[in-house]
Amino acid sequence: MRFKRLDLNLLVALDHMLELRSVSAAADKMFMSQSAMSNALTRIRTYFDDPLLVQVGRQMNLTPRAEVLRPAIRDILVRIEATIDTELEFHPDQSTRVFNIVLSDYTMRVLMPHVLAVGEAQDATVRFNLIPQTDAPYTLLEKGEVDLLVTPEPFTSRDHPSSLLFEDEYVVVACKNGPYGKAVLDLAAFEAASHVVMVPPNNAGAIEYGFLESAGIKRKADVRTFSFSNLPYLVAGTSRVATVHKRLAELVAGKNDLDIHPLPFEAQPLQQMIQWHAYRDLDPGISWLRSTFEMAAARMASHSPDQ
Repeated sequence: MRFKRLDLNLLVALDHMLELRSVSAAADKMFMSQSAMSNALTRIRTYFDDPLLVQVGRQMNLTPRAEVLRPAIRDILVRIEATIDTELEFHPDQSTRVFNIVLSDYTMRVLMPHVLAVGEAQDATVRFNLIPQTDAPYTLLEKGEVDLLVTPEPFTSRDHPSSLLFEDEYVVVACKNGPYGKAVLDLAAFEAASHVVMVPPNNAGAIEYGFLESAGIKRKADVRTFSFSNLPYLVAGTSRVATVHKRLAELVAGKNDLDIHPLPFEAQPLQQMIQWHAYRDLDPGISWLRSTFEMAAARMASHSPDQ
């Protein structure tokens, strides 16, 4: 199909080349020969009268024209994909659809088991592909690479619909037999303690760094890990402390002889959101997925250890 003398099939090839910055990698992704992809690039360059991709050393860089085209082409293709893929009806007990979901390891630990249980109760035959959080997860949504984000409010995009899934407060965990076990943990003790902290993988952000910095509070971090959900386990049996979400602390405290302390300073609770692409707003499959996560959040609250 052509539009204004442009073969629209070339847009898919161009999208892959601009994303991967490689002719050979784009050819592999589209199951084409490298010569066929090179020919497609030549035709695209001729149409736009611009090289688009230029060799600089061992890598290919985008020209200014390509940088302008890149988000527009991705948006066009996502819109087409959403239109073609959207089903008029969705039956979770008959569908084999794969839902790609971005979430943190904390959400994986406290919420995802409830999501799977809710789906199981509906005899859902769908599949879930769980993807780790990045520093800007909404970019994956905008590219059409994921169906749902489960992420703190600061990491959502204003360009797409979202809703509050649940809230959680921050607490401090410490070993019961350690110096900060049963003792009152005030701000001076918090700053003097040795902390286990999470350094987010994939350049993802961590909310607690923001409110600690804004409050001018310093932590002495002598253990750093990539996994937030493992912080309480790394505190167990030591004199260290860790700042974690209350739901996570309640899940593991009893089995690991941990005490849970309130934060010795004011902090806004975590607001965990779900977000989906605006083009998928009327997709019945996405509507079911959102509903499933909402029911899972309600189930999680009813199963809380302090209920």
